[in-house]
Amino acid sequence: MACLTFDLRPSPMAFLHQISTPPKTSPSLCESIMTNFLAPFSDLLVKLNSPTSNNPPVTCIVSDGFMPFTITAAQEFKIPVVMFFTISACSLMGCLQLPSLKDKGIIPLKDESYLTNGYLDTIIDWIPGMRDIRLRDLPSFVRTIDPNDILFRFVIDAAERAPSASGIIVHTFDELEQEVLHALSTMFPHVYAIGPLEPQLNHLSNDHLESIGYGLWKEETECLNWLNSKAPNSVIYVSFGSIVVMTPSQLVEIGWGLANSKHPFLWIIRPDLVEGGSTILSLEFQEEIKERGLITSWCPQEEVLNHPSIGGFLTHSGWNSTIESVCARVPMLCLPFFSNQQTNCKYICNEWAIGMEIDFDVKREEVEKIVRELLEGDKGKKMKKKAMEWKKLAEEATGPLGSSSINLKNLVSEVLLSKG
Repeated sequence: MACLTFDLRPSPMAFLHQISTPPKTSPSLCESIMTNFLAPFSDLLVKLNSPTSNNPPVTCIVSDGFMPFTITAAQEFKIPVVMFFTISACSLMGCLQLPSLKDKGIIPLKDESYLTNGYLDTIIDWIPGMRDIRLRDLPSFVRTIDPNDILFRFVIDAAERAPSASGIIVHTFDELEQEVLHALSTMFPHVYAIGPLEPQLNHLSNDHLESIGYGLWKEETECLNWLNSKAPNSVIYVSFGSIVVMTPSQLVEIGWGLANSKHPFLWIIRPDLVEGGSTILSLEFQEEIKERGLITSWCPQEEVLNHPSIGGFLTHSGWNSTIESVCARVPMLCLPFFSNQQTNCKYICNEWAIGMEIDFDVKREEVEKIVRELLEGDKGKKMKKKAMEWKKLAEEATGPLGSSSINLKNLVSEVLLSKG
């Protein structure tokens, strides 16, 4: 069997809102994916399946879920195609509802006033497997005002094409999103939760990918030595991923909130984290944190989250960060920005009970209070206990007889080895 994997890193979900780049970059990329990618991809399949090719013929395709042109190609070549969604099941379900929300006239929003007049608090009570969901809890594409917005059409196209795939893979595990996964299984013939991938890879005796690496930034490892000097469960780790861009005001308010909490923290500040490129923090701030704060540009996040000194994670609630935090038993403080982050935040805080949300209009007093509650308060203790429970379930799911391991085997036998 030769399986062709088509992927774009980072995920197209990240590119959809890559606001650190010129405004037209992401829409142009999405437009190109929808109109230009099919032909060269089909040409590649023709070459690989040519009788004169030295390669084994392609018998199946594993594609990023937001690349639906691969479905068209697979149908043409009569081979199975599985769409791999590197997001949570709840976020996937949210994206799949965009066509229905549009048909019902709920979206696009009528005008910008609908962003602030309470309309986003509308309860959407008909989504399978999802309870008590407000419009604002769904992926941020629901907040569009223009029905012809390219990003909006891009996600709707993927949602409408997904049922034509041979199967669906979701980077989650059964125990974490049982209700939503069950609902998805009624919508698609084959749904496989095979995560978390990190512990799955750790079970491999010889991981060829380890030497390649998949990070976007150079990792600074000096922070691990700094963490070694800190007490267990005492440090707040702060990172907003590789794509999020915030305002200078948000940066300052977060910084002073951390400083005023009087707890040690490790803060990842990328060179392009702040709009306009200015990440300068005042000398007063630097003097205040010099005994307990460490700021660096990037780090080996899995190692950091698994370090015994880490007591909490202030995060944008991207799915990679979320699932890594679950695996590391670390509770979260959530400041979602866009895409699937709002949905992840909703589940982290309300369904899985391992997080607390920070208002997008960040105030230092709130950051200080919520950090102290996590590291000192009763709610923080309950979250840590719950986080330990989820970590254990994630380990069980990825064990040899766990649900994710079984799902992965079933994926291969039921879909990838099938005749399409």
